[in-house]
Amino acid sequence: MSSKLNIAFVHPNLGIGGAERLVVDAAVSLKKRGHRVVIYTMHHDLSHCFEETRDGTLEIRVVKSWLIPSSINGRFSIFCTVLRSLALAQSLAGDGNTYDVIFADQLSAPIPLLKYTRAHILFYCHFPDYLLAPHSTVPQKLYRLPFDLLEEFTTGEADEILVNSRFTQGTFRDAFPHLSRIPKVLMPALNLQKYDVPVDNEDPALSMLQTTKQLVLSINRFERKKDIGLAIDAFSVFVSRMHHNSSSGIQEPNKPLVDSEKSGPISSSGRFCLVVAGGWDPRAAENVEHLKELYAHAKKLGLRAQVLAPQGISAENRRLLPEDAVRTPTIFDMLGGDSTGSDPNSSSSSSSSDKLASVDVLFLPSFTENQRTHLLSVARCVLYTPTNEHLGIVPLEAMYTKTPVIAVNSGGPRETIQNGKTGYLCEPDRQEFAMALAKVLTMDNARWQAMADAGHERVKDEFSLDKFGEKLEYIMLETVLHPTSSSYVFGFLMTLFIIFTAGFTILLAYWL
Repeated sequence: MSSKLNIAFVHPNLGIGGAERLVVDAAVSLKKRGHRVVIYTMHHDLSHCFEETRDGTLEIRVVKSWLIPSSINGRFSIFCTVLRSLALAQSLAGDGNTYDVIFADQLSAPIPLLKYTRAHILFYCHFPDYLLAPHSTVPQKLYRLPFDLLEEFTTGEADEILVNSRFTQGTFRDAFPHLSRIPKVLMPALNLQKYDVPVDNEDPALSMLQTTKQLVLSINRFERKKDIGLAIDAFSVFVSRMHHNSSSGIQEPNKPLVDSEKSGPISSSGRFCLVVAGGWDPRAAENVEHLKELYAHAKKLGLRAQVLAPQGISAENRRLLPEDAVRTPTIFDMLGGDSTGSDPNSSSSSSSSDKLASVDVLFLPSFTENQRTHLLSVARCVLYTPTNEHLGIVPLEAMYTKTPVIAVNSGGPRETIQNGKTGYLCEPDRQEFAMALAKVLTMDNARWQAMADAGHERVKDEFSLDKFGEKLEYIMLETVLHPTSSSYVFGFLMTLFIIFTAGFTILLAYWL
């Protein structure tokens, strides 16, 4: 067999997130090594995706499953997702192309059907779905039972299984006791060249982010499991303490930063702003609901909150944002002489050059890559709040861009962040996070710079895309040397099992 492989990636929704970032980076790195790569997906929104998937770098094939909704009246999403994944796998198996390796992730259900392509199946387990789904009530347990069994047995049908951290490796063994196989650990990496690209300061989308304040940054999808509320709570505690100390006449450290882009002395609570940026999909009910919940929570804490609508958002989708969301400027606004992006009738319009002068918490859903680059270049630190996160790409992004990270002391961040050296690991408690935030924002120049440099060097040495691609290529080349596992009869029976048990659980759920 040639050392150059035909590789297909199967990913359900090619949007913006950690899983999508890994898939894109893996595909790019393998393509650079001379392999032919194509990505199959059920959804690819050109206004909500990574640049490499829309600029021609990668070949994307979208399989529309018009007859299968993403949910039924807001319910049975796992059932619908499984059926949609089967439609995606059937399309790949029947399009006439031959592949040496199929890289699947997130959903293991289509693996038996993918076996019909005679390709070797490599499954990347970000985290067992069984552990992410609710099982608190008897109906939930009954509904999830066939899907949980399905996940375990179909995962075992892959020729090779990879996980993203040692934490996930241990969790995998506990979640799937019937599988004797131990997955290999392949940690995600960063395409460092993408983060070395300078900020495009002519981008009108940056005009609403111009400020003299010190920025604290949180980057996560707007999902409840990400515990973004912890970042808002910790920031509220921190600024409250700063305000109390200032009004009490207690002298706070007033140390300018080393990096000119992150300059500005720390003096009072009004000189800080928390930017909550993340993936926001208008089709995902939880994204829409949780952004509104966080916005209301920030206001309840007495913080001045503002939502910056995604650039180019449609009128229909804008109605899903809080009513007073501010529009992001476009190039047409700049040509027309309006660089503020403010709505004409909005009370938040300001002639001040500091667009965040009256904002304590800025919500930035579906930010652009240039906005991300800008925010990481000016942020004083990053708050990363998920508990038991599988790995976490955001801490790697922050450390590479010389921004210290404060994260929960569990899961993948324990393997990437060196406590006290590249950032701080804390219990998921607002007081502990606020104390760590105070340490970063008030430490002297030399210590802050040492922490920033240490994070940068760690990512460059341990998490580069070149090393990731080299390891992934080796695993794939090693995998194709062995015959594919499992019989096609089993694949057919497993496919029937998926359909019939899923149908049964719908009837059971309605009955209960």
